[in-house]
Amino acid sequence: MKRKELFDSVISWFQENMPVAETELHYNTPYELLVAVILSAQCTDKRVNQITPAFFNRFPNAAVLAQAEVDEVFEYIRSCSYPNSKSKNLLGMAQTLVREFNEVVPDDVDELQKLPGVGRKTANVIASVVFNKPALAVDTHVFRVAARIGLSVNAKTPLETERQLVKYLPEELLPIAHHWLILHGRYVCIARKPKCETCGLSQFCKYFKDKGAEK
Repeated sequence: MKRKELFDSVISWFQENMPVAETELHYNTPYELLVAVILSAQCTDKRVNQITPAFFNRFPNAAVLAQAEVDEVFEYIRSCSYPNSKSKNLLGMAQTLVREFNEVVPDDVDELQKLPGVGRKTANVIASVVFNKPALAVDTHVFRVAARIGLSVNAKTPLETERQLVKYLPEELLPIAHHWLILHGRYVCIARKPKCETCGLSQFCKYFKDKGAEK
């Protein structure tokens, strides 16, 4: 199967079987999603969703958060992974948002990366989810699933994976494709024991075919 045919087949399967795919992080405003995505680095969405209600009650916007002390921020997110660095990043993000962006979360990927704690992955999430921009964030799930299926080939970094996916995916599908791959990686194509026997993509999947050839 040629590369474009593979992408077309995978897209068709997702469109039929997962017509609605969206973030599992709970949020109401761009600021809230920005906080949640920063917290979600190497942490589950479930854990983040347990943390954010109290956090947003205390820090409802960037202006309030910008006035906080890092120790207080830490107390609200201490059950999250890497709370020390995330506390500093959240405080720095809020202060930069107030000082340089008048509290308005930017919709540009490059501008977003000027905020502490916001790398390319986080910037792409915000741009695509909040502003429906043609951006595709590559986290560990997307990186793994794209490689296993064969959508990415010999990609060594998330950026290489992103570039390969963007080349073949229609621009208008980039925001939802991000969630297709994340959710598939979270619930089906899991890291240690992928559920290949019940996976609807196994007929196209390089990993599944290679695994069968090894038997």
